[in-house]
Amino acid sequence: MAITSAICTSFKVELLKGVHNFTATTGDTFKIALYDSDATLGAGTTAFSTSEEITNTSGTAYTSGGATLTSVTPVASSTTAICDFSDVSFSSASFTANGALIYNSSDSNAAVCAIAFGSDKTATNGTFTIQ
Repeated sequence: MAITSAICTSFKVELLKGVHNFTATTGDTFKIALYDSDATLGAGTTAFSTSEEITNTSGTAYTSGGATLTSVTPVASSTTAICDFSDVSFSSASFTANGALIYNSSDSNAAVCAIAFGSDKTATNGTFTIQ
């Protein structure tokens, strides 16, 4: 099993079909879910799944499905389109995560991108932040 950082291929097709709306206040809802090292995520991922999603070992910092992302309306920077989500923090967290999946919870939990952390990242009754 492995997590590979990638823009999901299905997302690229869905962009051409006009499926996703990243507009800040009127667009779709995007979430980020965390996964353990047994997860398989990458370009071939098509949707959010609870398989190998992390569990919080104590407290209530992480719930299944992850956190809702706060977006700013996409802009261009030179020849690159950018959608910057605000940082996400899980307070009083006790868990280990190896990667994450950003997905569109407004549209069939469609996968957007997989993010590999490069190794296990652990929080023990602390704050776990994703920038």
